[in-house]
Amino acid sequence: MQLGTRWPAGSDVPPSVPAALATEIAAAEQSLPQTGPTPMWTLTWLEGRPIAELDTGIEISIDREGVATVSTFDPMD
Repeated sequence: MQLGTRWPAGSDVPPSVPAALATEIAAAEQSLPQTGPTPMWTLTWLEGRPIAELDTGIEISIDREGVATVSTFDPMD
């Protein structure tokens, strides 16, 4: 079992975040507005694969081949 974690966007990524995910997180953070409250990332694990979700509706996951995929969702759903 792996435990998830939360951290604010723009801060250091926790050591438990895989490198491929950290690279995509850094890229996604480049497009975030610099004003307003700081959104939080949530790292969870599903079937041994990491998923990082940002409160604003960005999801980054690693597929079975180790490739990072970025998608969006409606945070109000």
